[in-house]
Amino acid sequence: MIRFDCDYTEGAHPRILERLMETNLEQTCGYGLDDHCENARRLIQEACGAPDADVHFLVGGTQANTIIISACLRPYQGVLSADTGHINAHETGAIEATGHKVLALPNQDGKLCAEQIRQAWISHIEDETHEHIVQPGMVYLSLPSESGTLYSKEELTAISQTAHECGLLLFVDGARLGYGLMSDHADLTLKELAQLCDVFYIGGTKVGALFGEAVVISNSNLKKDFRYMIKRHGGMLAKGRLLGIQFETLFTDDLYWKISRHAIDLAMQLKQALEAMQIEMFASSWTNQQFPILPESWLDDLSKKYAFSRWQKVDKDRWAVRFCTSWATTEENLNALIHDLQRCQQKSCLKS
Repeated sequence: MIRFDCDYTEGAHPRILERLMETNLEQTCGYGLDDHCENARRLIQEACGAPDADVHFLVGGTQANTIIISACLRPYQGVLSADTGHINAHETGAIEATGHKVLALPNQDGKLCAEQIRQAWISHIEDETHEHIVQPGMVYLSLPSESGTLYSKEELTAISQTAHECGLLLFVDGARLGYGLMSDHADLTLKELAQLCDVFYIGGTKVGALFGEAVVISNSNLKKDFRYMIKRHGGMLAKGRLLGIQFETLFTDDLYWKISRHAIDLAMQLKQALEAMQIEMFASSWTNQQFPILPESWLDDLSKKYAFSRWQKVDKDRWAVRFCTSWATTEENLNALIHDLQRCQQKSCLKS
């Protein structure tokens, strides 16, 4: 089975495995206070152009989302998110379990816009009973969005300004951040992201690491006692160096960006092939996730050889599906998928 259903089906980049083996018998202190974590923090601060940012390493995305949101919000506050946002649609009530409600807003190509955020805040404060209603305290975005779409620098700047004018924090989920920033259609840099956000994280699990996310806190008001919240939520890894070594490796010699670009290059090859076949797309994605709309009959055929996600049923006979490329996707497997998509189309033409 060739897997295109997600971007974390493989293990880790060989350079990470080599470094884990090379350092295996080192004796270090625990809980992320070792020299490898310190060096990884320094490398990330340099990449972000944010020498004063705090950097913390966590194991996974849901863990990062729940700890960040619960650490940053007051008990009576909730978080604004697109209705398709990961915390609203794919985390089994994890945010609500911390006592904070996800305040879902209609998505626009998987995204929120500044005006939506402003109107949500105005709607709250102008309600005569607002003290009886969960108060928005944070804006949550995914970059890329769950639909593979991107926030432009202009859009994110407007959202940041609006959020801060309304007294809201801006948090960006960067589980696929490398795939977003390395897209040809991205006009946003990591340094600009660090300036616009109060807190965000750099995804490793989906971009070359065995596991791990690097949380970057730019807002000084959010830094105090964050490690207490990590511990309280079970996120403080005893062998913290396992996370530090991975991000130390990813942020040496631009490895993180090079392997992210590899996934984008292959995704664009798939996109071009689908366009040449005149396949309708569910979302206009320029990242590693592609969403063609395919006949049900094709899916039965393709699923014998490939794993992919049935994203949304479009009509009686067609599905929007998701194909993900990753840092480890091979040209051979991608070419095989393109060949079999073309074969399915030819069979359909013959039948008609």
